Amino acid sequence: MSLKAGIVGLPNVGKSTLFNAITKQNILAANYPFATIDPNVGIVNVPDKRMDVLNEMYMPERLILASYEFTDIAGLVKGASTGEGLGNKFLSHIREVDAIVEVVRCFDDSNIIHVEGGCDPVRDVDIINLELTISDLEIVTNRLDKVYKKAMTTKDADSLVEVSALTKAKDALEHAIPLRDIDFSDDEKQKIKSFQFLTMKPIIYLANIKEDELALPDNNYVTALKEYLQDDKIKVIKMCAKVESELSELSIEEKNEMLEMLGVKSSGLDELINATYEILGLKTYFTVGSDEVRAWTYKDGMNARDCAGIIHTDFRDGFIKAEVMSYDDLIACGSEIKVKEAGKLRIEGKDYLVKDGDICHFRFNR
Repeated sequence: MSLKAGIVGLPNVGKSTLFNAITKQNILAANYPFATIDPNVGIVNVPDKRMDVLNEMYMPERLILASYEFTDIAGLVKGASTGEGLGNKFLSHIREVDAIVEVVRCFDDSNIIHVEGGCDPVRDVDIINLELTISDLEIVTNRLDKVYKKAMTTKDADSLVEVSALTKAKDALEHAIPLRDIDFSDDEKQKIKSFQFLTMKPIIYLANIKEDELALPDNNYVTALKEYLQDDKIKVIKMCAKVESELSELSIEEKNEMLEMLGVKSSGLDELINATYEILGLKTYFTVGSDEVRAWTYKDGMNARDCAGIIHTDFRDGFIKAEVMSYDDLIACGSEIKVKEAGKLRIEGKDYLVKDGDICHFRFNR
C-alpha cells in the first residue's frame, strides 16, 4: 500500500532536521524561512522486532520491512491559505498525504530565528490550524455553491448526500472544528473523500526540545502544548530532532549506548513511526520463505482476499484460500512443521479478517 505522512510546521522548528533523521538523507536544513520549497520525500521502515526473529528463523535471501513515505513540506506561515510564503503550493502538498506530523518548537534559542519572533507552541499550533481550516472552508464553500441548487431542484440522491456532508463541514469549519472530529456517515465520507480535506487527516504533534531536557519532566512549553491539546486526545511526542539526526548515523549498538547515556529508553523517532502507523489504522502481516521474509502493510479490517491483492492484483482476482498461522504460534511451536502438527495452521476463505502478526500463504488461480 502506498501510504504517506507529511511533516509540517512553521519555518525553523526542526522539520528538515527531523526529516534528515527519518530518511538519513542530507537535505537542506537552513536557518531562514523557506529553505525547503519543494517537498522532500523519503521511504521509512517500520521498526518491528518480529522481523528480526523471522530473519533468524528463515535466513532468507531478502528481508523487506513494512514501509511508508514521509514528506518534508516547506514551512507554513500566517496567511498561507491566501498565498503568503507560497502557502497555497505548500498546502497542496499536504493534501497528498494520509497523515500529518506537525513539528512544534518547544525551546528557546536566540541563534535560531523564529518567524513569529519567539517561542510559543500554542500560538504556533493555532496558526497552522487556522490556515488548514481556512483552506478547507474555501473548498467547501465553493463546492456547496455549485451543488446546492442542483440537489434541491433534482432531489438527486448522490447530490443530496454531498450537500449534507458539505453543510456539516461548513458549519464545523466556521466554528474552528476540524473535520476529523465530525461524525460523517459512510456515504458522506465517500462523497467528500476526493477533496482530501486537510483538517480531516489524522495528526500527531511533535514537541521539539533541547537535548539536555530529554530525560527531564516536560518543560513549560511542552506542558502548555499538552494541556491545550488534551481535550482533542491528540498524541504529543517529545523528542529532540538534533539528537535523532545524530542517532540515525550510528550502529544499533552505538545508538543504544547513546540513548542510555541520555537517560531515555527508546528513540523518539521509533515512537513517531509507530504512532503514525497506528493513527492510520495500519497493521502488518507477513509472508515467509527461504527466498524472502516480508512485512506487508494493510488497513485494519481488511479481509484475506483484499490483503492478497496488496501483493498483486492476480492474487486477489484469482483468490482460492489463505494458509494462515499466527506469529505467536510459530514462535511458541518453533517451526512451521510443528505448527502443523499442533493443528494451528488454518485454512481461511476470502472473507477472513486478517490479524496483525498473521503469516499468510495465498493460493490463487493463475
